[in-house]
Amino acid sequence: MAGAFPARRHKIQPDSSSAAKPNSPPRAQPNQTHPSAMPRLLLLLLSLLAGASAKPTAYEVLESYDFPVGILPIGVTSYTLDASTGDFTATLNTTSTCDFAIQGSYSLRYQPTITGRIATDHLTDLRGVAVKVLLFWLNIVEVTRRGDQLEFSVGILSADFGVDNFFESPQCGCGFDCDDDGGDGLSSSLSPLESNLRLRGAF
Repeated sequence: MAGAFPARRHKIQPDSSSAAKPNSPPRAQPNQTHPSAMPRLLLLLLSLLAGASAKPTAYEVLESYDFPVGILPIGVTSYTLDASTGDFTATLNTTSTCDFAIQGSYSLRYQPTITGRIATDHLTDLRGVAVKVLLFWLNIVEVTRRGDQLEFSVGILSADFGVDNFFESPQCGCGFDCDDDGGDGLSSSLSPLESNLRLRGAF
């Protein structure tokens, strides 16, 4: 028909929801530990932590510095040691002093806390250990190992004892001469200690 408007053409837009999307890789799933493996991992972790926290006893530390365990009595419950300087403290499981006689030769007294400095074959600056000589208590300030002998110094005086007398730790109250019936496990078969008290440095 003359004068009629031309028909409009409408452009059909594709539906974006139906448009094909490129294939994307599947999303990675996080690693999951099987529930049955958890107890094993926990036990392994606990055993590693226990091994890392374990440390030698005070008596084992003495042996590592070439000293016999018997220069400390039974009952050391804790200690500290600065490996760079050798400074140490040792704590006994008692609130009072630890006293005992050594085979009738000398009487020893340990305070609840003992301090000093340790090096191989040498203990210095000792505090907390005393020996009774005659009627007097004298502080032992130094212990030196010379071969099979231990030299205990109280300053200007010193006395030597055989190392084999200190292979066992004495017990507070009875020392090395404890009654086996008491269940302490110590024997009284050790021979009496022999020593020569002398001026330090004298031959």
